[in-house]
Amino acid sequence: MGSGQAFAGPLQEANKKLVGNAMHDLFVTRDAEKAVRLYYGKTYLQHNPTMTDGAEDLPKLVASLPANFKYEPGLIVADGDMVMIHGRATGWGPKPLVVVDIFRVKNGKLVEHWDVMQEEVAASQTKSGRAMFPIER
Repeated sequence: MGSGQAFAGPLQEANKKLVGNAMHDLFVTRDAEKAVRLYYGKTYLQHNPTMTDGAEDLPKLVASLPANFKYEPGLIVADGDMVMIHGRATGWGPKPLVVVDIFRVKNGKLVEHWDVMQEEVAASQTKSGRAMFPIER
């Protein structure tokens, strides 16, 4: 990341925990009301073209997910006020999706979001033979 530091300080660790907890409550336990109340700022800027600004629509999104939806969180990386989480979502579409969500954290709340999603390709079908998820360390 931009700082070149090999480790995260206390603020970055707190921000990583915040993002991990928010994604867990939102997509693993599907307690969107709790997630919005605890983790999202009053101002929440959204860069996903299918979502509106503000966290108010997140409970509707979560309620619309099919019963077989599953989110698996992976590696979380922080640099200053920015946090990225790598994950896998199954049941949202015809194929599993590998997702990177990027959040800006301000005063202990999520205030901005970007994401990228890609259909997962099985390791046996990649040219390298390596899996897209999880990241091996």
